[in-house]
Amino acid sequence: MRRTAILAARHGPRCRNAFAHTPTTTPALYHAATATPFVPRRPSGLANARRTLSSKSEDTAPPEGAADAPKAEDGPAAAADADAAADDGAPPAAEPTEADKISELEEELRRMKDQYVRSLAEQENTRRIAKRDVESARQYAVSSFAKSLLTTSDNLERAMTAVPEELRDKSSGDNPVLASLYEGIQLTEEGLTKAFKKNGLVKFGEVGDVFDPNSHEAMYEYPDPEKEAGSVGQVMSKGFLLHGRVIRPAEVGVVKKT
Repeated sequence: MRRTAILAARHGPRCRNAFAHTPTTTPALYHAATATPFVPRRPSGLANARRTLSSKSEDTAPPEGAADAPKAEDGPAAAADADAAADDGAPPAAEPTEADKISELEEELRRMKDQYVRSLAEQENTRRIAKRDVESARQYAVSSFAKSLLTTSDNLERAMTAVPEELRDKSSGDNPVLASLYEGIQLTEEGLTKAFKKNGLVKFGEVGDVFDPNSHEAMYEYPDPEKEAGSVGQVMSKGFLLHGRVIRPAEVGVVKKT
């Protein structure tokens, strides 16, 4: 009623007479009575949004049968299942024949035999190396003790050399005491040399030997026409070998070419 009164006041007496006996008035009747063309109300923003979403969902609807295909986001498992389903129709793999099985067993036997032979060879090498190390340790364990006795052997030899040759024999009678002393020193030196040989210690270095830089230490060179050049002309101290290994080289003088 209030809206009618407002409209009547706005449009004059004609409008008031038209709506005087009408309890309710619709927009269509009002516009018809006022000779104003009716303009429908535009839809609201919410209705437009609903209509837009509805049209988009219709446009993006998946085609028929697309639901059966695996989606990318399903991961590798879905793709593998699809491949397995596709392979179900493939023919099964051929069973290995008896000849194939025999060939495979022979190849495995050959490989195991090769590994066994290699293992035996490695064990044999290990035993040989261990045996050599033990033997070397046993043989050269006395090397330090033998080296400490070399000076004693040198001193005994020098003592015998200091006695003149004409006084070394008791039968001469010139100096029997000195001859007895020489005999005692000689027996001591021989006993020490036997003990050395028993333990693998051998004395070497004689005048006339060919000079060997691996076993001789040249102290000097001198010319001597009576001896061969490159040979040992003089010996200052003997050398010693312990089981074939030089533990002390002989100190010698070498004859040079004239």
